Amino acid sequence: MNRDLETNTAAVAALEDGLRRRIFLFVRAQGAPVSREAVAERVGISRKLAAFHLDKLTEKGLLTHHYARPPGKGGPGAGRPAKVYEPSGRTIEISVPERHYEVAGRLLLDGVANQPEGGSARDSTNAAALAEGLEVGRGAGIERGLRRPGPERALAAAEEVLADTGFEPFRESPGVVALRNCPFHQLAQRSPEVVCGMNRAFIEGIVRGLGNNRVEVFLEPEPGHCCVKLRPPGQGPVSG
Repeated sequence: MNRDLETNTAAVAALEDGLRRRIFLFVRAQGAPVSREAVAERVGISRKLAAFHLDKLTEKGLLTHHYARPPGKGGPGAGRPAKVYEPSGRTIEISVPERHYEVAGRLLLDGVANQPEGGSARDSTNAAALAEGLEVGRGAGIERGLRRPGPERALAAAEEVLADTGFEPFRESPGVVALRNCPFHQLAQRSPEVVCGMNRAFIEGIVRGLGNNRVEVFLEPEPGHCCVKLRPPGQGPVSG
């Protein structure tokens, strides 16, 4: 997820330039694809400079482009299609530390949607979180060439994955991975029992997806940290 943060930061940086921001807002307001010529005329610059800024906005994922003939022109003699631009539809959000409430919302909705008759919504949500974590872990395991990593290798790989997903992992001790950040912080403040259980299930899924069934994923809430920690099997309580 922190790759999204880097990408969004680059997109926002592209809008720091006042002229480029005016161009972007103009394109967004049109409701239809816009040509370089239309942008140049609207903001009072050359077509070449308009093209430069439009292509930069496209490079950062804020706009998309395609080729089309002007409305009402077609057939022989209409000339070549012109490059036109429109909003990409991408949403840009930046939060430091990282927050991913859309992920929490998806897991909670999946839990409610798949709740069995007479079953617990919380259990169903945890099952959805575990399934998503397994998918993330398996993908990361394939990428790293892991099959059945031992506890230490699994912990190291989990640290990398958890860093990518915004948890800010660190070694509390040589064998214990703790997490400085909860990507669902505000929700956890409102309902810690639900969100912490979902977090634990998601991280459990990551570790199991990486191919290790022995590393312990447990709850140990501490102020200022995520409630989940990881440790090798049989190590005993962290504070013990």
